[in-house]
Amino acid sequence: MKASLLYRISAGLLVLFALGHTIGFRRVDPSWNADAVVGAMRSTSFHVQGFDRTYWDFFSGFGLFVSVFLVFAAVLAWQFGSMPPEHLSAIPIARWSFAVCFVLIAGLTWRYFFLPPGVFSTLVALGLVGAAWLGG
Repeated sequence: MKASLLYRISAGLLVLFALGHTIGFRRVDPSWNADAVVGAMRSTSFHVQGFDRTYWDFFSGFGLFVSVFLVFAAVLAWQFGSMPPEHLSAIPIARWSFAVCFVLIAGLTWRYFFLPPGVFSTLVALGLVGAAWLGG
């Protein structure tokens, strides 16, 4: 298997991950019994650095921040997949930093979240580690 194919597969997984995250991160299943917490996050307002915000605003902002990062990562993976092998081999720090970033993200995801994001982050991490290895 070639590094370019693994980068392209990782890019596709990252796009799906970003879509799933963006659609799902603000959904609250009634079976979680989190209505009181979510209600408090939405209703607790405070003034910070000249702005009125709620904890729900921060939660939403950080969630969208993650979605933007995932789309950026997809673009970067696609770009790496488009590079000639000799150019790809010239950027080992970028290749391995990208891969290690997603290995850490996979670990954090399994620690703090649940199955679907854990699977996506692990598959992306495996793809990027394989591509980094083959890209050298």
